Amino acid sequence: MTAPVLVFGWGNPSRGDDALGPLFVEAVEAMALPGVECLTDFQLQVEHALDLRGRERVLFVDASANAAAPFTVERLEPARDASFTTHAVSPQAILEVYAEIEGAPPPPCWLLAIRGESWELGASQSEAARQNLEVSIAWTRAWIASV
Repeated sequence: MTAPVLVFGWGNPSRGDDALGPLFVEAVEAMALPGVECLTDFQLQVEHALDLRGRERVLFVDASANAAAPFTVERLEPARDASFTTHAVSPQAILEVYAEIEGAPPPPCWLLAIRGESWELGASQSEAARQNLEVSIAWTRAWIASV
């Protein structure tokens, strides 16, 4: 049985604050919330469109150097962009692929972009990113409960 809510985070744990997506997913997974499935990967791939099947809502989570602190949230819409041919596929392209293969609109999806500061290989997570992560986790608990 597919959980109605999917939380999908991505990033590279070896690159400082780029680990925010996977760390976020670990924290949500530790909550053991009913009806919530968590997935993580280093980057989005077109195959992840299949993970949207049977969902009621999806929260994509990534670190961002451009988001306002502590985080931003935006509703996603399918969009064809050049990213589906690269190693860094956008969430919008994932939604577009889903719509194409399923012949139906994707479930409602949001992008939670957590502000990060440090991206160097081998760097530790910055203090600002740790604080932003905590605030984003608290927001997500309310988001999940709002079904």
